[in-house]
Amino acid sequence: MPGIVIVGVQWGDEGKGKATDLLASRTDYVVKFNGGNNAGHTVVVGDEKYALHLLPSGILTKGVVPVIGNGVVIDIDVLFEELDALEARGVDVSKLRISSNAHVITSYHRTLDKVTERFLGKRSIGTTGRGIGPTYADKVNRLGIRVQDLFDESILRQKIEGALDTKNHMLTKIYNRRAVTVDEVYDDLTRHVERLRPMVGDTALELHNALEDGKNVVFEAGQAMMLDIDYGTYPFVTSSTTTSAGAAAGSGVAPAKLDRIVGVVKAYTTRVGSGPFPTELFDEWGDTLRNNGGEFGTTTGRPRRTGWYDAVITRYASRINGLTDIVLTKLDVLTGIEQIPVCVAYEVDGKRFDEMPLSQSDFHHAKPVYEMLPGWSEDISGARTFDDLPANAQAYVRFLEECSGSRISAIGVGADRDAIVQVHDLI
Repeated sequence: MPGIVIVGVQWGDEGKGKATDLLASRTDYVVKFNGGNNAGHTVVVGDEKYALHLLPSGILTKGVVPVIGNGVVIDIDVLFEELDALEARGVDVSKLRISSNAHVITSYHRTLDKVTERFLGKRSIGTTGRGIGPTYADKVNRLGIRVQDLFDESILRQKIEGALDTKNHMLTKIYNRRAVTVDEVYDDLTRHVERLRPMVGDTALELHNALEDGKNVVFEAGQAMMLDIDYGTYPFVTSSTTTSAGAAAGSGVAPAKLDRIVGVVKAYTTRVGSGPFPTELFDEWGDTLRNNGGEFGTTTGRPRRTGWYDAVITRYASRINGLTDIVLTKLDVLTGIEQIPVCVAYEVDGKRFDEMPLSQSDFHHAKPVYEMLPGWSEDISGARTFDDLPANAQAYVRFLEECSGSRISAIGVGADRDAIVQVHDLI
C-alpha cells in the first residue's frame, strides 16, 4: 500500500508535476495537500502542454482519482475555470474529489492580499496576490469559510458577517477601499455550488480506505521546501506546510502510511519573489539558465531568479523531509556549459557552513562555496538509461547524489513526458 509524497526541494518550479505524472500511470489517487492557485505545474503530454494551478497533476492520467485535500485553499472560480479548460481539451475531470474541510478563498482575501503587498512597499513578500496568505490567516484565526459551509446558507452568511466585521474596518480605514457586503460575497461563493456538491466528500476516509485496500496514493505538494512556513526562508515563504509532514496534515492520512518521500530538485536553482538566494546569478549565466530552461512562472509569467545548484539546501530538505529518493530535473539545460559550479557549502563572515546557518540573517549574507565540475556538449534529450548519458553528465549526477543526502532515482532530460532516465523504481 504505497503512500508516496512528492515535495519540492528548492523554492518551487522544480518539476513536481512531471514527477507526479511519472508515477501516475501506476497510481490510483493523486492528492494535492497544500497551497492553492498560487503555484503552477507544467506537464507536457505529447504535443500538448498543460499548465495546472489548483488541480493535482494526476488529473491528466486516465483512471487516476485526483483529490484536493483539506490543507488546500480553493478559489472556486479558478477551480471551475481550470476544469472547463481541461474538459475543452478532452480531459476527463469527472473523478475529482474535494475535501469538505478545505478552506475557500473569497474576494476580500484577494483584495487584502494585493493591498497589503502594496502597503508593505520595500518589505513586501512577493506574493502572487491570489488571496492565499489571508485565507490561511483566517483559517488559523478561526474566521475561515470551508467548502462544507457553502451548502448551508445560514452558516455561510453568519461566517461571512463575522469575517467582514473586521475586514471592512481594515479595507476602509487602513487601505482606503470600499466596504464589502455580505450579499456580494455570498453570491460570489455560491454561483457554482450545485456543480461543486457531487465532488465534495470525506476525502480523508476515502484515502484511508484506498490505502487499506492496497491502492497506490501519491501526495503532491503545492510549493517547495524552502517556502515552508516553518522551515523556509521566513518571512519570504508561503502560508502552508510544504514538507512531507504536511502531506499527513493536509490530507487526513496517518504519517505511518507514507512509505516513500520523493524530493524533486532542478540541476540548477530558481526562485520567484523576494528573499535570500545564495547562488543567484546576475550575469549572462543567469540569463542563459533562464532562457534555456524557460524559467518564467506558470502562474504569474514572472521571470524566475536563477542560480547554480545548491547542495546545502538539498541536504537540509533531505533531513527535514526524510527523503528516500530524489528526482533531478532539467539536466539538459546545463548542456553546453564547459565548467559547472556546484555550491557545496556557505561562507559567512569567514566561517564555513556545511549545513544551513542557524539564523536567517546568516543565510541572507551567505556566500556560496563552489566546486567546479566539467560539463558536456552532447544532446542528452534522447537518453533513457543512465549509461546513455555522457560521462561528464554521469559524473555530475553522481556528485550531486553524493553531496545531497539521498539517492537520485530519476533524471529529467527534456520537456517531453517520457524524457526521463529511470535509475531506481519509485514504487
